[in-house]
Formats: sequence, structure tokens, C-alpha cells
Amino acid sequence: MTAARAWQRMLSGRRLDLLDPSPLDVEIGDIAHGLARVARWNGQTAGDHAFSVAQHSLMVEDIFRRSNKCSTDDCLLALLHDAPEYVIGDMISPFKAVVGGGYKSVEKRLESAIHLRFGLPPHCSKELKDRIKKADHVAAYFEATVLAGFSVEEARKFFGQPRGITRETLLIDPLPAVEAQRLFTERFLTLEAQRVPARAEI
Repeated sequence: MTAARAWQRMLSGRRLDLLDPSPLDVEIGDIAHGLARVARWNGQTAGDHAFSVAQHSLMVEDIFRRSNKCSTDDCLLALLHDAPEYVIGDMISPFKAVVGGGYKSVEKRLESAIHLRFGLPPHCSKELKDRIKKADHVAAYFEATVLAGFSVEEARKFFGQPRGITRETLLIDPLPAVEAQRLFTERFLTLEAQRVPARAEI
């Protein structure tokens, strides 16, 4: 019998192996395109457009940057914190708990390939991961209460109570996919441009 196909063809022409992903097959254009078309909350959000993982990633990086003293690399890692989902989609937390370790194993390999492609550590340190997760929870609280039909009490229980961040300061109104893709790409390129002088000084 023929082995099951474990790769995906990207619009860039790259062929990304999900079981053994190579950094050479990772392109930011594919990431931005994919994340802008993956819906958070399984698409169960209010608005004319899905609330995309690309828009969520922009919001998390913004919250992270405002809440932390961080390097440009830290901000880039925050922006890319859900980047593997451009290939494997956004699985909601309750279903991740049911599926178990297989999903996490694939996610970790993709994360490593993506980070190495852009000259970042294969994985975040625990301290940095915790800081990004905190910003992620703040974003999830507002997404839950503004877009996904959660009560304030439910959102507090699952994500905690945000401090120093208000809905009015966030890019939370769902954007068309092409706009979310454009903004994600622009933010990535801005951070990359800031990294070049820093790396040249080393």
C-alpha cells in the first residue's frame, strides 16, 4: 500500500512535510495567507468576517509589547506564536484536550521549523512563553466577550481579568482576510527590518 501523504503544497510552490518540516520550505507569505484564512473559535464569532488567527496574532503581539519590556526578537516570537496553525488549523482548546499529544507533537516540529527559518530559537524559553501566553489570555478574554458570546464571568473564569487593556485600544473588529494578511505581513516585515541593525552590531 502507498504511504499516506504527509505534506501540503503551499501557494508559494513549497511542499511542506508535516512530519519532518524543513525551515527551507517555510515562507512568510504562506504563513500570512494561511493564518488570515483560519478562523478563531471555529468561526463562532460575530461580524461579517471570521476573526482570523492572523488578526489574533497581531492583537497578541500588540498586548505583549505594551505589557512587557521586550526585544524585537521577543515581539517576533509573539507575532508567530500561533504560526503552525497556517498548516494545521486552529483547534479549540477543548478538542486539543481530547486529541492529546499527537497534535502537540506536530505543532512543536512546525514551530521549530518556522523559528529556525527566521533565525529565532527553535522554541521559546519557559519565561518568554509564559509572558506571551499571558498576552494571549488577555486577547482571548476580549475575543470571548466581544465576539464569541461569552459572559464576562465565563471569560474571567477561563482567561482571567485583563488589567490596563481596554477593548477600545485593540484591533478586534473582524477584518477581511486580505486586510488581515496585509497587516500581518507588514508587521512581520517591520520587525524584521528592526532586527537587521541589531544583528549587524553583534
